[in-house]
Amino acid sequence: MVSLLENIFQISAVILLICAVYYYRHFKKIKRERKLTSFEFSIYMITRIALFLCAGSYILLFLDRNFG
Repeated sequence: MVSLLENIFQISAVILLICAVYYYRHFKKIKRERKLTSFEFSIYMITRIALFLCAGSYILLFLDRNFG
């Protein structure tokens, strides 16, 4: 049961990551065409920070597993 829940969590994390990358690229494209609204800009920055934190935490966890 625990492994099933871990798998569901990992799948949902991958789906969220794919959606975040899509929105980041979408807002980047819109930014080239016109100025972003304040809401779009805030979502753009939150997505950018979240992707950075996700990648950083994944790298740290990966390194901890290899050296631990």
